[in-house]
Formats: sequence, C-alpha cells, structure tokens
Amino acid sequence: MRRGFVPSQLSKLKFSKSFSRNVIFPFHSNQSTPSTHLKYFTHAKFHFFVTQNPRHVHYQPCLFHRAIQTTPAHFSHIISPQSQQPDLEEALDFSNNTEELLIAFKALEATLSENDQRLGLTCLKVGEILLSKGFKELEKALSFVIRALEILGRNDRGGSIPLVKALRLVGSISCKMKRFDESLESLETACQILDSLEEEGFSGKEFDSEKISIQLELANTKNAMGRRWEALINLRRSLQMRLLILEPDSLLLASACKDVAEAYTGVLEFGEARPLCLKALGIFEAKIGKNCEEVVKIRQLLGAIHVGLEENEEALVQNELCQRILLSLNLETELLNMEIEAANIKVNLGRLGEAMSTLKGVIQKVGKESETRAFAFVSMAKALFFQERFGDSKGCLDMSCDILNKVDSTSEKVAEALLEISMLYEMMNEFETALSLMKRTLALLEKFPQEQYMMGSIFARIGWLLLLTGRVQHAVPSLESAITKLKNSFGPKHFGLGFAYKHLGQAYLETDKVQSGIQMLLLAKDILEASFGPQHEDSIDTCQYIANAYGVSRSYGLAMEFQQEVINRWEAQGPDAKNELREASRLLQQLKKKAEGSLSAVFPANNLPQHLQKSRF
Repeated sequence: MRRGFVPSQLSKLKFSKSFSRNVIFPFHSNQSTPSTHLKYFTHAKFHFFVTQNPRHVHYQPCLFHRAIQTTPAHFSHIISPQSQQPDLEEALDFSNNTEELLIAFKALEATLSENDQRLGLTCLKVGEILLSKGFKELEKALSFVIRALEILGRNDRGGSIPLVKALRLVGSISCKMKRFDESLESLETACQILDSLEEEGFSGKEFDSEKISIQLELANTKNAMGRRWEALINLRRSLQMRLLILEPDSLLLASACKDVAEAYTGVLEFGEARPLCLKALGIFEAKIGKNCEEVVKIRQLLGAIHVGLEENEEALVQNELCQRILLSLNLETELLNMEIEAANIKVNLGRLGEAMSTLKGVIQKVGKESETRAFAFVSMAKALFFQERFGDSKGCLDMSCDILNKVDSTSEKVAEALLEISMLYEMMNEFETALSLMKRTLALLEKFPQEQYMMGSIFARIGWLLLLTGRVQHAVPSLESAITKLKNSFGPKHFGLGFAYKHLGQAYLETDKVQSGIQMLLLAKDILEASFGPQHEDSIDTCQYIANAYGVSRSYGLAMEFQQEVINRWEAQGPDAKNELREASRLLQQLKKKAEGSLSAVFPANNLPQHLQKSRF
C-alpha cells in the first residue's frame, strides 16, 4: 500500500509560479530550458508550475554560470576530473561562502547521474546549508531542496526519511518566504508519509527527530499565519514526543516546556501554562544558574501568567527578581522595560502612587524621543485615568502619540501601545479618536500576519464602537472579521469570541436578519456561560437578547422559555437584582399577552404596542 501512497500524496503538492525550471535547476545546464519543461513538471508526479521568464526570481542563473567558470587557485583540486567523491563531499562541508559551495556542488554533480540518489541527498545538503545562511539565500536553498525532492521521489516511491526531510525543508523555507499554504502542504504531506512509515514499523532516533521537527515546523507556520490555537496543538505533540526520549532534567526539554507555556499564554490558557513554566524554570536554574538572561525570560513569562490569573502580588515578585538579575548583568534597556511592567502591575493592584513614581523615574532615564518614553507615558496615562485625572491622562496619551509619530516605528510593541492608547480614549468616551487609532493600528499590523489575534481584538472593538454609535451596517463586517481571526487565534470557545458573537447578533437583529441574529446569540450564550457562568451579567444579557429576538419573530413559546430563564437567573442574584427581576417578569407577562393575540402587549421593552405601530408613519 505504501508504494502507491507516497507518489499520490506528493502529486498534490503545488508550488507558486515563481518556482520556474530555471529556479529548480540553476546549475544544471548552460542551455536554454527545453520546451517540454514549460508545463507542469511531472517527474515523480510533482506539479511544479514553470515559466520561461520568472518574475520573482531574485538572481540571474547566468551569473552562477560565470561563477562556476571562475576557478580560484585554492579550489582547483575540487573540480579536477581525478577528484574522488569523498573529497568533493568534504568540500561542501568546508566551503567558506556561497560561491565556493556552488562550485563544489557543480564538481560533485558532474560525477553523478540525474537519477542518482546521492545527487538528491547532495542537493538536500546544499539546500540545508544555504538555509542556514539566512534570508538572502532562501530562493537558492529552495531550488536545491525542490530538486532533491524530485530525485528522492523517483528513488523512494515508498517514502524515506530523506524524502520527509526534503519536504520539511520546503515547508520551512516556504514559511520564511511567507508562502504559508505551500509550507503547510509540504509539512502535512511529510506527516502523512511518517505515519505510513510508522505503521510499517519504522523507528529510531532519526525517525523520532523528524517527527518532532515536523510538528515544530507546523507550529512555526501556523503561528506565522496567526493560527495560534492550531499551532498549540502541534507544540503539545512535539512536547509529548520529547518527554518520551529526553532526560527529565534536559535543557532541551526545559526549552520545549517554555515554548509550550508561551503558546498556552498566547491563547490565554494561563492555568495550563503555569506548571510547564515552573518546570522549565527549575531545570534552567539547576543547570545554568539563576543569574542569566534565559532565567529572566522564563520568570517574565511566569509573571505574565500570574497577571493573567489575577495573581498580581506574585507577578510583582517575579518582576522584582527579574530586575535584580538584569541589574547584575548591566542590561539597562531590558531593566527599564521591566520597570514599566512593574508599574503596570502596581496599577492593577491599585498602588497608583507607587506606579507613578516608578514611571517618572523611567522617563528621566531615557531620551525625549525614545519608544521607551512613549510606552512609559501610556502606562502613566492609565494610572492617571484610575485616579480620575482625565485631563492629565489625555495629556500623557498625546505625548506618547507625538513620540510614536516621530520615531515612525513599525514594531509589534508600537502596535500594542497604540491599541492601549485607543482603549483608554474609548474608556474616556472619546470614541472617534479611539476608532481612528484602532484603524491606524490595523494598518500597521497588516505587515505582521502572525499578529492576527491582535487584529481580531481590534476588529471586535471597532465593531462594538460602531454598533454603539449607531453605525450598524459598518459594524457588521468588522465583527465578522473579528470572529474569523479570534477563532483562529484562541479557539472556538474563547470569551472574546463570545462577545463578538453577541455584538454581531445584536447587529443582525438591528438589520432585520433575525434568524442570523438568533444563531449568533445562541453561540455567544454557550461561550459566555462556559467562560463566566450562567449568573454572569453578560450571560443573562445575552439570554435576554435571545428572548427578545424570538419574540420579534413571533416564536412566543421559545421566547417565553428564554425569558423564564432570565427570571430564574436574576432571582438567584438576590435582593441586589430586584429591579432587573421586576423588568424581566414584566416582559414575560407581555410575552404571554402577545402569544394570546393581545394588541396592547409591549415586547421587547422598546417596542410600541402593535395597534400603535401602524399609525407611526
């Protein structure tokens, strides 16, 4: 079965038009590409689309031919006809630069036939070396790995570890080139081949290593696409595999635990993140000591986890430990950032005076137009807001924006600062200013596809503000975009997704899409109840919207069922909710009258009686 499996899977791989025949084989021949190659390249059933004049190739093949013809004196032995293959292979390892590497490859290529598996393995090796050289060599690296892939595909029709490695490298390179769909396609094919090999009894260190590497590359690609929730699944799988083969006190295992803890934190699963973070911290401190940058990073992550769990005192302890280490290492910039984090935690704790004092100290230590100063002003604005000094808070926000406008930075940290500024303006009811800043932040984040989670949050806030200010038609597309991005980032049950569903349901109801509105509100109800419980105000509010929607659509039985649920929940709140309970009970009585055909019934609360509605116009 396996022999038919691999080619059929590989045949599904399709790469972008930039992968021309000249890119795949830039060193194969000085002659022009034969016309038979101006189609889908079908060796080993690979479908590589080829073009005669590729537009996206960042180098000219002819330049490499000239380089090949130039033979440095110290390299003349490499291309000698009498050279032996082991010497040629060794020359690949000891090449000092790309030019020498390509000359060595050309010499070795001349000793092998096109179908020789050793040529495929050599192409794979060259591609890996070029990949290690960074972004400048990605196109060349990809051309070699694709060539390796087709040679190995012809020889290893049943699948092999080198073939899987070639697919993994194609996936890795494609991800770095932001060709994410091609990356996923290659990596998923590699996964399927590994599964097939495992069914036939393949095992061993190299096999396990590839399984782990594939999961990590899948996580990298999905994170780069902003699909954090899916990436977490792959990271968890890689950790499970490592737990089986690594020593329990291994630094590699500690790094893996830290990575998965970061991934859990990124999707706000702080309870899952904490034990992994503590495990990583324990191993690193035992192995390399307590005063190092890696320990600072882990403690900083642990602090973020504590903040997420609303354990702010514990977070402050971690922050203070980090500051001591950074001070001993003379890392001044990192220390200032840590002081700003400490101020933010103190704001959470209500220690506003201490936070202000810390931030004033930071501002005095940095330049007038530094990003750090801008970030400090944002935190200061937050502290002033909670002191109800709204004018001073706006002044700090203005100063922060002025600095960020001058530095013209396009980093993720600047985007986070702009988002926080916009949220503070929103809290001060400066809705238009908030919307303007949110749209500016979205434009900045377009350059960072991995930040889909932040874009989802911004779209959700924009949609809510547009809904709040009566621009319902404009709110709908923002909320729809928010739902897609939040679901990819945080999974299908995240509380932020619940609010987006709720607001989209409201928007649909206001645009007479009642059934769509009910569908969104039911989804919101499930998520909000799972996140906050049925007695939470937002859960009850969503239930009331559903009752209203069913009432408007004359599904009175369902409307009364949900209205009774609202009553039960307000009753459970006790005396503090007596006004809400009275209104919910009144609405139930109006629903009963509606169901009986009464013309004087009023439901929902803002509707006129039916016999008066006709005379309104």
